[in-house]
Amino acid sequence: MTTKITPDHLSRGAVVYVRQSTMAQVTGNLESQRRQYDLAGAAKSAGFGSVTVIDQDLGRSGSGSMERPGFEKLVAMVCTGDVGAVYCIEASRLARNGRDWHHLIDLCALAGTLVVDPDGTYDPRLINDRLLLGLKGTMSEYELSLIRQRGLAARDAKVRRGEYRFALPPGLCWNEIGTIEIDPDEHMQEAIRLVFAKFRELGSARQVFLWLRTANIKMAVMRRNVDVCKMEWKAPAYHSVMQILHNPIYAGAYAFGRVGQRTSIVDGRSRKTNGHKKPRDEWSMLIYDHHPGYISWQEYEENQRLLLENAHMKKNCDRKSGRGGRALLTGLMRCGRCGRMMRVFYGMAKGNAHRYQCRGDDAHVGAGLCIGIGGVRVDKAIALACLDAVSDRAVEAAIFASDQVARSTNDTIAAIERDLEAARYEAGLAARRYELVDPAKRHVARELEARWNAALERITELEKRVEEKRASLAAQPKIDRTMLLQLAQDLPAVWNMPSTDTRTKQRLIHTLVKEIIFELDGATNEAVLLVHWVGGRHSEVRVPRVKTGGYPKDDVPTTAVEALRKLAGHWPDRELAVSLNRMLCRTSDGETWTTVRVRDMRERLGLPDYDPSKSDGKFISLAKAAERLGICLGSARTLAEAGVLPGKQIMKGAPWLVPVEALDTEAVRIGVQKVIDRRPKIFEDYQYDKVVRLPGI
Repeated sequence: MTTKITPDHLSRGAVVYVRQSTMAQVTGNLESQRRQYDLAGAAKSAGFGSVTVIDQDLGRSGSGSMERPGFEKLVAMVCTGDVGAVYCIEASRLARNGRDWHHLIDLCALAGTLVVDPDGTYDPRLINDRLLLGLKGTMSEYELSLIRQRGLAARDAKVRRGEYRFALPPGLCWNEIGTIEIDPDEHMQEAIRLVFAKFRELGSARQVFLWLRTANIKMAVMRRNVDVCKMEWKAPAYHSVMQILHNPIYAGAYAFGRVGQRTSIVDGRSRKTNGHKKPRDEWSMLIYDHHPGYISWQEYEENQRLLLENAHMKKNCDRKSGRGGRALLTGLMRCGRCGRMMRVFYGMAKGNAHRYQCRGDDAHVGAGLCIGIGGVRVDKAIALACLDAVSDRAVEAAIFASDQVARSTNDTIAAIERDLEAARYEAGLAARRYELVDPAKRHVARELEARWNAALERITELEKRVEEKRASLAAQPKIDRTMLLQLAQDLPAVWNMPSTDTRTKQRLIHTLVKEIIFELDGATNEAVLLVHWVGGRHSEVRVPRVKTGGYPKDDVPTTAVEALRKLAGHWPDRELAVSLNRMLCRTSDGETWTTVRVRDMRERLGLPDYDPSKSDGKFISLAKAAERLGICLGSARTLAEAGVLPGKQIMKGAPWLVPVEALDTEAVRIGVQKVIDRRPKIFEDYQYDKVVRLPGI
C-alpha cells in the first residue's frame, strides 16, 4: 500500500494541535501533554520540514461552549493552503462537537490537507477516509455526552444521600467518615459565631461588616485555585459577610445546586455562564438537620427574611432595618399614596436636617416625585409615642440602651484575644524553626529571624489593642441599675443619654413599630402618621408641617408690570426674564417669562430698551465683580448679602449693582481672602498658579 503523504504535502508543512479541556488536566495530566507534543517529532520523522505547534487552547473545552483561539488559528492556516497535514492525538482533541469537526474536515478536503493521528493517515478527499473521519467525530461528541451523563448520574445519587463532597465554607470540614462537622479550630468557630451574633444584634449585614472593620477583626477565607487550597485570615469583606449569612450549610442543612448555569447564543455559538442563583424550590437537594450547625434552621429563616427586607434596591415595598445615620425611622416609613418605602435624604447645608421622601415610580422618566416631609419633627413625634407606649417596660428598654456599648466592646476584646492566641502560636512556631536552623547558614537564619520578629511585633500590637479596649471600657460611666429601677417612668432621660447612639434607638423603635403609613392632609397642613405597632395596635400621630412659600403681610409680591417699570432700561431683556422668574412673577396665562415675552410686554408698556452706551461705568454686575475678585458667583452673592461687598438692588429679586471703586476697599479684600482661605490648597494652587497642575491632568 502506497503512503498518502505525498511530496506536495511535505512541501507545505505540518501543524500539531495540542489541547486539554481543563486547567486541572493541564497541571495534572502531564503524560497526555507529552504524547501530544511528541507528535511534532513524528511529523519531522515523516519528512515535514516545517512543523508548527498550536497549544493556545490548553485548558479550554472543545464542546463548543467557549472560544478557542488556537482552533481558529488552525482553521485559518488550513484555509491558506500552506498546511499539508494536521496532527492530533485523537479526534476528541480537535473538537468535541460536530459543527467544528465537520467544518475542519470540509476545509481540509478543499485544501488537500491530511489528518494524522496515531491510528493512521486520513485524506478527507477519499470517500472511505471521509466516512471514517465522520464516525470518529460523531463518536467523540457522543463520548463526551456519555461521560457527562454517567458522571452526573453518579453525582446526583450521592447528593440524594447527602454524601457528595464539595468545597465547604470556612468553619466546616469533612471528617474521616465522610460527614460534615464543625471545624475544630476554636478561633475560626468564634469568628463565624461572632458574625451571626452581631447580625442578630445589629439587624443589618452592612452594619456587621462596618463593625468588623472598625474593630479590626480578621475573618477566615478559603483561597482556592488549581494547585492551592488553604485558609487565610484577612480583613473582612462585605461579600464574605453576606456569604456566611446566606449559606444554609451553617444552619446544619445539606444544600447542593444553589447556583446554576445559563446558556445563551453568541455569534452562532452556545455560551455558558456560571454562578446564577436559583430559587430554593429549584435547588438540587436540601436535607435539613444533616450535620451540626452554628445556628438553627429557624434562625436561618429569620435571617433570610431580615436580609430580604434590607435589600433596598430589590424590593421597594418591604420593611427595612435600621442602618445607623441620623434618621430614626429608616426602613419604617411607607408612602400612603403609592405604597413604596420612603427613602432618607440627608442635607449638608442644614447640619442634622434630613428628609423622608418617596421617589414614586422613578424608573420612568418624567414620573416625578411622590410625597415627602422633613424628618426632625417626625422623629421627635414618633419617639415620644414610642416612649409613651413602653412606659410599663421602661426598665428593660433602659438597660438594653445602657449596655449596648459595653456588649460591643466586650465582643471586640474577645475577638482580639482570639487573634492574640493565634499570634502567640505563630510566634512560638517561628521561634522553634529559628532554633532548629544551622547558625552558619546565615541566609536562612536571617529570614527565620525576621519572621520571628514580625510575629513578636504582631503580639505586641494585639496586646496593646486589648489594653486600650479594656481601658476604654473601664473609663465608661458605670450603669446604676438601682437608679434605673427608680427611673422606670423616666425612659426619656435614658433615651437622651450620650451613650445611647442612634443605631440603638433605631433598634428600639424597630422592636416596637412594624411600619408607619405616611400621608399629607392638605386641609390642616399636617403630616398624618398611622403607626402599626408590633402587637397589632394602631394609632395616629399628626405632625404640623412648616408653612413655606407665603409672603409676610408687609411684603406683598410685586406684579410683573410694576417690576418691569422699575427695571426696564437698567438690564437687558434676558436679565429681566431671569429676575421676573426669580420673583415668582407669571404672565397673564400663568407661564414663565422668556426674553421674547419680556420684549413684547416692554414694547406694549412703552418702556425703554437697555442701552449699554448710556452706562456711566461706575457700576458692574455681580458676575463681573466676582470675575474681577477671583471668586465664584455664589461667594460674591454671600458677601453682598452680608454687606461686605457694597451693592444695591433696584428691588428685591433684581440683579445686583456693585460699585467699581468698592472692589479695592480693605473690607472687600479681607472678605475675599477669607473665601480663598476656605479653599483646599490644591484648588488654590490650580486657580492662581498656572504652573501647578492637578494630579491626572
